[in-house]
Amino acid sequence: MPLAPRAVAELSVVRRHPALQVTPVEDISTSKEETVQDLIQEFMSQKKFAIIGATADNRKYGNEIFRNLESRGYEVYPVNPKLEELEETKCYPSLSDTPVKVDVVDFVVPPPVTEEILKECKKLGLDRIWLQPSSESEEAIIFCHENNLKVVHDVCVMLS
Repeated sequence: MPLAPRAVAELSVVRRHPALQVTPVEDISTSKEETVQDLIQEFMSQKKFAIIGATADNRKYGNEIFRNLESRGYEVYPVNPKLEELEETKCYPSLSDTPVKVDVVDFVVPPPVTEEILKECKKLGLDRIWLQPSSESEEAIIFCHENNLKVVHDVCVMLS
């Protein structure tokens, strides 16, 4: 049975409503994926990484990431106020204590610690931030965006 003219008119109004426009999932994920991939490529093309939460415990990601990046030829600066040395590499109590300006700051700490140290990153002009899974929070990600800090999150640096 054909639709009445009024029903056709209402249907066309509904179809044109912007809130009902559907963007194919492929379009959304592709543009977001390209952006994340571009950031990852930019970050991984850098030379100097700070690892916030580096640890001597080889069962923890803070140690595994340190070893992984070092084995791939990166200059790695472990940061942990409770550790003096990590595998014969001097460990620094804070980012401001590192002897060079690092290119990427990789976080392997709980979200509240991440949120505090992000303020130091901003102060030091460190704008490439990698938040390992479980170190990120909505507040940390918002802080990065509001302060023009490039941020990669929900992706492990060892998979890049």
